[in-house]
Amino acid sequence: MKYEELIKSDERLHVNGKDVFTSEPDQDIFEMIGDNHVATSTDTPMREDAFDKSDKEKMELIEGHFEKIMQTLGLDLTDDSLKGTPHRVAKMFVKEIFSGLNPQNMPRISVFDNKFQYKEMLVEKDISMNSTCEHHFLPIYGKAHVAYISSGKVIGLSKINRIVDHFARRPQVQERLTVQIAEELKRALNTEDVAVVIDAEHMCVSCRGIQDKSSSTLTASYSGKFKEVATKEEFLKYI
Repeated sequence: MKYEELIKSDERLHVNGKDVFTSEPDQDIFEMIGDNHVATSTDTPMREDAFDKSDKEKMELIEGHFEKIMQTLGLDLTDDSLKGTPHRVAKMFVKEIFSGLNPQNMPRISVFDNKFQYKEMLVEKDISMNSTCEHHFLPIYGKAHVAYISSGKVIGLSKINRIVDHFARRPQVQERLTVQIAEELKRALNTEDVAVVIDAEHMCVSCRGIQDKSSSTLTASYSGKFKEVATKEEFLKYI
């Protein structure tokens, strides 16, 4: 159920052992959703006008907004070390860490006929993954492990890394990221036989809130043959 549907219902949202009446939304609910990393949709929430502005226009707006944030914090933007920071942050947001929001940056996926009739699972493990928590805009970093069983098509190995990287480069929730990677691989390979596991650390857990620096989060998506116990166990043994 989406947050908007919860708000309209008479149901209660149980968070941290507390009953939150969703018919009376307030900042506490938004705080609890963020602190508990609750996702509201499988798709990344985007407005219809998300791509009306060019990258240049977005960077100019973000630069101005971030300059105001720094000024509000009391930082001296006349200092040589700080004066270029608003522009650097704007460029980083649009061109780098959030570039996955733009569908034009989706990598071209090369698939080939499985002419050598390889019928076992293909596993690519320990794919470096860097993303950003959409609740606090702090880094998520770790490893993704991906596997598939060909139903007639195989994919260029580097394209698996690029798919992981593309969906990671946007504000994310780890569960959603896992599903998005799996769904794109299923679409590209025309098979349900796909597995994705992500093991990641969240700086919104390690440097704020509980400040737990030793924990990591694991999420998984298993489809098709990977729902079978023996196949799933084989995949997990490999990674």
